[in-house]
Amino acid sequence: MSKLDFTEEEFASRRKRTREALERAGLDWLVVFHPVSIHWLTGSDAKSYQEFQCLLIGATPGPIAVLTREGERAEFQDDAFVDELRAWGGPEPEDPIAAFAALAKSMGLPGTRVGMEVPAYYLHPHHYLRIKACLGDSLVAEPTELVHQLKLVKSAQELAYIRQASQIADKAMGVFVQALRPGRSELEVAGDVYHALLTGGSGLAASPMNLVSGPRSGFSHGPPTNRRMEPGEYGSIEYGTTYKRYTSTIGRQFCLGQPTPRMRELYDVVRRACDAQIAEIRAGVPAIVPYEASRRIIADAGLDRGRVHTSGYGLAPGFPPTWGEPIHMFGGNPYTLEAGMVVTIEPPVFLGDERLGARIIDNVLVTETGTELLSTFSRDLIEVG
Repeated sequence: MSKLDFTEEEFASRRKRTREALERAGLDWLVVFHPVSIHWLTGSDAKSYQEFQCLLIGATPGPIAVLTREGERAEFQDDAFVDELRAWGGPEPEDPIAAFAALAKSMGLPGTRVGMEVPAYYLHPHHYLRIKACLGDSLVAEPTELVHQLKLVKSAQELAYIRQASQIADKAMGVFVQALRPGRSELEVAGDVYHALLTGGSGLAASPMNLVSGPRSGFSHGPPTNRRMEPGEYGSIEYGTTYKRYTSTIGRQFCLGQPTPRMRELYDVVRRACDAQIAEIRAGVPAIVPYEASRRIIADAGLDRGRVHTSGYGLAPGFPPTWGEPIHMFGGNPYTLEAGMVVTIEPPVFLGDERLGARIIDNVLVTETGTELLSTFSRDLIEVG
């Protein structure tokens, strides 16, 4: 993504909404670490989240400051909307927390009410402890989801990018079906799919492809391997596509030949669970309602032990290792669905002891009256040979 992918007005609106959220939370400043949050506020794709980067935004109008590695300075200058840019490191080692302390002091954070994101993957525990010590009594909250909650409902331009990613995913799934046949390795088939994705306009997705077959088909997640697929084997594929960093996901079941009755049973249960989940989605519905609908289908089939992960979640611009947003269709999730959200549909059944599983993955746009299914590729079981 780049600052050129959206208008200056859209970025200004995002910053205004963030400042309003800070004011409602009683905060003067927010220290942002999640690369998706920084991306949403500035347009940056920079990889300095691998080491240390942060963004400082105040509740009142004023400059937004970013601290990044020296190696990413040029990228921020060209591709991001940043008012104050500081860099650490370069040809010799430098302590990024010392650079953070200097930036925080120059921006006026000491003595104010500061909130800080604490994301799961992008803030090292040692850095976290030192930043807490640096901010001292000024650090009064850790509103990690503050920015993420503002971006759950997508703008018209964001939806256009997600639709484009969905079209690329559909075409690549067609390539997968053509590439799938006994004797080929999972990696060979995956190579054909990745070629279709990249030549079709997708960037590299935040999470790698899952492709399992045969005795590995009971894995809920598994990368393609060198094993060669054999007649009669069952399996699943899942991958993400990304356009301007906006993600679409798709997953399908396949069988190399005629499926056994048990394979067909698992697929049919998951398909009915997906349909039940989609039928409950619309604006104003608690996110747990679609989850309960799919859970009942699976439980009534005696397969509740196979629900090994969430039945769906919000889709974000993704940075490794994930593209998910905090909204989940899962027990206990507090969110309510709103028009303009995009969520995945993927109630699972994976039975490790039987070495079998099933998962169909689609994305839907939440509307006032229901959903719009973003993928057009058939959801039927793929049968080859």
